[in-house]
Amino acid sequence: MRDCSVVNLAYSRVVVRLRAQAEAAEAEYIAKHIPGAPFTNPPVSVQRNGTTRSRSRPSSRAPSPSRPAPASAPQFGSPFRSPLFKLRRAPMLRVFVPSPDGDWLSDTSVLECEAQLRRAGVTKLLRAGDVIWDIAVGDEGNIGKLIWDGNFLIDLDYSYSPCGDLPQYLHTLAFPPSYFHRVIRTSPAASPQGSNPIVHMNVSPWGEEIAANLLLLQDRMRTGVHFSQGSRHNVVRWVHRSSFVIRPPPAPVAARYGPNRTRIAPPRIPIPGTDLFVDPGWYGTVVIEAEGTNEGLADMQARCGAVFPQRTRKPANGKARDSRKVFRLMREKSRPGEIWMRTVTDQERLM
Repeated sequence: MRDCSVVNLAYSRVVVRLRAQAEAAEAEYIAKHIPGAPFTNPPVSVQRNGTTRSRSRPSSRAPSPSRPAPASAPQFGSPFRSPLFKLRRAPMLRVFVPSPDGDWLSDTSVLECEAQLRRAGVTKLLRAGDVIWDIAVGDEGNIGKLIWDGNFLIDLDYSYSPCGDLPQYLHTLAFPPSYFHRVIRTSPAASPQGSNPIVHMNVSPWGEEIAANLLLLQDRMRTGVHFSQGSRHNVVRWVHRSSFVIRPPPAPVAARYGPNRTRIAPPRIPIPGTDLFVDPGWYGTVVIEAEGTNEGLADMQARCGAVFPQRTRKPANGKARDSRKVFRLMREKSRPGEIWMRTVTDQERLM
């Protein structure tokens, strides 16, 4: 068992060092071949005194319009591709901690995972959003996978999917839209939850734009395969659809270089209430869909903040406010420069 731990920690050390080498090589490539290119956001890092420190340590362990035209957003990044590490994609590091409680890692097991990372000298190289997999537990779905939040390892969120989704403590806008693709697995496409992952996003800063673009439309969709007939069917449904544009802040050309010809990062968009910034992968159009019902419209309006007149209802508690930030990222419709999302309501909660 000790040999298994040593091997997996050595693997994790190699992965984080390959990431550092790939990022250094990309920076050198940009400086040499693309002198006027803007920076991508630096990797998310959370300080111990920062506002994004996870609050989950004490209680994270549970008991066992017509379609809008896409905005012409610039594509950030560079043509550089590392042969050893895929940049702007979450790394999956490994530990080996047998769990006496089965698939669910106990507090003691999670603390031992953190201790292994510290002993291996990996903790100081971790970043918020890094995925840690305890391979001693298994390889089914997301069993044994934990997320580093900048200070601790935290669980996935099983509120909307039995397979697990990213917890609300990680700000989705701080990561590229495809950052966790195929690293955190999703439910099968034929399941009630579908294969679209849960994301947490506060869209109220763009509430006025969402309100101005809000439309009630008919939309065609294909149903799942009917097992008795083996075919799909087209159905028509009503949806409330809107969109907003995340525009990159302008950077004067003269400000791209400092006095010693050192490159200066352009302005970035802060995420309200945090010390983080919007990742350039989100720059462009974001399309939001909700059910074409009165309830779907009310939910969409509530997510826009104080733009719409407030209906007479009880003040929203913290749980209700958090539920207004839950969406599903619609992978089949999304593409670079145009991200599609669907609102998720409390009726879809599993726990």
